[in-house]
Amino acid sequence: MITTAKLNYLSLGNSKTYVLASLFVLGNLVFPQLAHLIPQGGLIFLPIYFFTLIAAYKYGLFVGMLTAISSPLINSLIFGMPPVAVLPAIMIKSVVLALAACLAAKYFGKVSFLGVVLAVFAYQFVGTAFEWILTQNLHIALQDIRLGFPGILIQIIGGFLVLKFMKRY
Repeated sequence: MITTAKLNYLSLGNSKTYVLASLFVLGNLVFPQLAHLIPQGGLIFLPIYFFTLIAAYKYGLFVGMLTAISSPLINSLIFGMPPVAVLPAIMIKSVVLALAACLAAKYFGKVSFLGVVLAVFAYQFVGTAFEWILTQNLHIALQDIRLGFPGILIQIIGGFLVLKFMKRY
């Protein structure tokens, strides 16, 4: 399933880059807070990655990376979630997601369901490998996949639908 979309790759010199990144970071602050209203909601819904996917796929590497790096750090500083102990793994996953989403968007040149799936699978695969290296515990490294499967589906289906909806902007 592919739909045409206006993909806007913004540079670091463009003020829109920082405005959009700020809005996506705000989304990545609000969405996790809502998810945490449900017991283990953060582990189940993986909310901190959703707007990073959208930012990188729609607006390119710089908006995606600013969102990917700022979101977990600001969430941790303000809300204590994610805890500092797991922040490196989440930062790696977030950065890999931004890179993968940007590459998928460039490769497909439009909003592609397969592109979104590949971006999400890429960050899960690479992120799980890094988390296994960091924790030396495969069970912990596979937690996003075991518990976060609903969140992965939300990222794929919801991310595609949001990108499709945004196609005119």
